[in-house]
Amino acid sequence: MPQLALYTFGVLKSPLADTGTLTREFHDSGAVVYPDISRQPGYVARAEPVGGGRGTLFELDWGAWGEFDVPAWYGKGRTVETIALAATLSLWAGLGPAFDAVYTGVHREALNRRYDWFERTGHPSYVFWWVGDGAIPLWQDGVARLEHLHEHGPAPHAFTFHQAFTSAGVPASGRGHAAGRSRRRDGSAPC
Repeated sequence: MPQLALYTFGVLKSPLADTGTLTREFHDSGAVVYPDISRQPGYVARAEPVGGGRGTLFELDWGAWGEFDVPAWYGKGRTVETIALAATLSLWAGLGPAFDAVYTGVHREALNRRYDWFERTGHPSYVFWWVGDGAIPLWQDGVARLEHLHEHGPAPHAFTFHQAFTSAGVPASGRGHAAGRSRRRDGSAPC
């Protein structure tokens, strides 16, 4: 059964090494959000450095997830002192579980603070695409799909919650963000 890959990317207002209040709050939220996300129904896996890793995102060993990469529009630094980005790469059982994880709970609280932490770049901040069962998407795949989404808009190759596609490549039914929902939390079909 195909799985849903999700790549997120944001340019931070301050470098990760900044000791200011907003950067600390961003780090603190991540310490709560990542464990919570990993417990969500439908979560499969996310890219994590092998052995916890030391160094910059670009120097870490990401194992099967490949070499770390960022979109061409990222123009800030790549050193410990200058990196100002946040990126994730994860796998989900489907759009509904990903939607629930992103727009509820502690991640929703963090999402409400995004403009405190992230620059508004005019580029998409996330992209979805389907991968075969057991396939591990690469960081480079996420970057390529995000750039494709920016240049060409949503398509089965690269899409969003707003304009989602099924694994068969047809537009997902539903409205707005909930396009990927096939069932409500109580198990009933959506209206």
